[in-house]
Amino acid sequence: MSALSILYSIDQLDGGLKFNMQILVNKLLSKKHLIIIAGPTAVGKTNLAIRLATNYPTDILSADSRQLYRELHIGVAKPNPEQLMKVKHHFIDHISISESYSVGRFESEALDILNRLFSARNLAVCCGGTGLYIDALRYGIDRFPPVDPLIRKDLEKIYLQLGISPLQKELQSLDPVYYQSVDVHNPMRLIRALSVIRSSGKTFSSFLQNEQHPRPFDCIPILLLRERQELYKRINDRVDLMLDQGLMAEAESLYPYKEYNALQTVGYKQLFDYMDGKMTKDEAIDKIKQKSRNYAKRQVTWFKKRGPWKYFHPDDEAEIIKYVEQTIQNR
Repeated sequence: MSALSILYSIDQLDGGLKFNMQILVNKLLSKKHLIIIAGPTAVGKTNLAIRLATNYPTDILSADSRQLYRELHIGVAKPNPEQLMKVKHHFIDHISISESYSVGRFESEALDILNRLFSARNLAVCCGGTGLYIDALRYGIDRFPPVDPLIRKDLEKIYLQLGISPLQKELQSLDPVYYQSVDVHNPMRLIRALSVIRSSGKTFSSFLQNEQHPRPFDCIPILLLRERQELYKRINDRVDLMLDQGLMAEAESLYPYKEYNALQTVGYKQLFDYMDGKMTKDEAIDKIKQKSRNYAKRQVTWFKKRGPWKYFHPDDEAEIIKYVEQTIQNR
């Protein structure tokens, strides 16, 4: 039964029953919903999220672990100034590259923002490709013991000097259970897990309870997908566009800070290697495209395992809006 049908039925009632039913329906009609727009890099999340947020209207919470940083722009495909003027974004230019940031902090800050937003409206949009951030917002996160910062710095030094292989081997030896599920090509995930293991003396997997925390809102999870060749072409084209927009100059300005965690990122890292004489410019550009495609593939795999999702092509805007409105009506 639709909300209008319920209201019509209530109008036929008398006295206290009508009053009580009206209160119930008002609560139902004011239920809060968070539209989650997720997907791999370059799939088209930003444009769709802005159109949805403009349509309703509401704010956007960015779930992108690199667009957080004020100093990073072109290389992280941050929304441009015109897009940022159309819709208020949260977690864009949020901190400096010199600061550390955690999934737990994102969860806490995002819930605070949603609490304020939902006091004035019934719908908000979350958009991004960082699966851990989206998971934290949807389900909550497991709690881990404090990590010794010196241990983390030592692991980061190992990665910078020797690459990812030593981290992979150590994690496989110390926690084979988590090794089977983690993205072993993501250095930040490996450093995080090994930091916990070295600090606590326990496996990282022993802290993974996978308990879902109740939320005062309903999620409408939408996963954007494209055919692989279509997505890969978009990734290659976007890298070329970034270079045309000045990615090399941006990387040069950030070179003095290249050892910061925030800059262990596809795009900047390869250009730093070029500046260090480890590869040619063309090799660096090819490596950026390859690493970006590999990352997109891992994102798709990860998201599909962490459903449920409703799949859409990014161009199916009318169908997406229809789905969102039907979902709100039926809950």
